[in-house]
Amino acid sequence: MRLLHTMLRVGNLQASIDFYTQIMGMKLLRKSDNQAYKYTLAFVGYGEESDTTVLELTYNWDTKEYQMGDAYGHIAIAVDNIYDLCESIERQGGDVYRQPGPVKGGNTVIAFVRDPDGYAIELIERK
Repeated sequence: MRLLHTMLRVGNLQASIDFYTQIMGMKLLRKSDNQAYKYTLAFVGYGEESDTTVLELTYNWDTKEYQMGDAYGHIAIAVDNIYDLCESIERQGGDVYRQPGPVKGGNTVIAFVRDPDGYAIELIERK
């Protein structure tokens, strides 16, 4: 078995694609429209779907905003240089709401950013 993807509902598909590809460095792997049910799917990731877990961005044409609820936590992404990446994200207008630094009670360096819909992304620096 293998984890295939995580789905996020987004209010502005192009803003989300731009964030994940231009700011977070993912590739747009595929995109498809469903005319009958009025939604678009875009799959983004760091590698091909056959080899890696990816994100499915779901845009329902009649919905511009979603409530986050209190069950969702975050997506975690391993990064090589967390300080440089956070600087780059902020320069491009991204929201780094927890600056890089050691996790409480440990040595692992983490940071948190938000995507255009407010989803939390934990960045974890590789050792």
